[in-house]
Amino acid sequence: MTPVLRTERLLLDPYTPEDEEAFVALFQDARVSRWMGDGPTTEAEDRALFGRVFSKVYAENLFDVWAVRRDGRLVGHAEIKRTDEVDGHEIIYALAPGAWGSGLGTEIAEAVVAYGFDELGLTEVHATVAAPNTASLALLTRIGFAHVRDVREDDGSTTRVLTRHRPSTDA
Repeated sequence: MTPVLRTERLLLDPYTPEDEEAFVALFQDARVSRWMGDGPTTEAEDRALFGRVFSKVYAENLFDVWAVRRDGRLVGHAEIKRTDEVDGHEIIYALAPGAWGSGLGTEIAEAVVAYGFDELGLTEVHATVAAPNTASLALLTRIGFAHVRDVREDDGSTTRVLTRHRPSTDA
């Protein structure tokens, strides 16, 4: 079961059915969805995705997915899951444009990475970011991710693969 995580200003907790409209609004915002998966999808596809969070991801305990809330309002989305693309665990996060530029993305990423290291026992965490998404690349670099390789996508675009290693506990 996806646990509750807290940061200084955010609550990351499992989605509830009442989150559907806010989830769809977040994923339908072209400023957000252009960086997610294969890009913007239809409203029907986003509603189906929201349904699968409950019918598959939570029901089968596949991986951790969080609603990101600030002051009780849904402002983002986060997850950590094993993917073949990076041959390890990848963090994924999205933030509503109204919350951009305030450091909340850093809070989300740091919380999910810490969860991966501390609770899942991972030694490294990965992220995949579209090369033109300079804001996300800068955020990840700031918090200790390093660029390890590029993936050339079928459409000719480039996805950057970044990795952050667990800090050494050696004295």
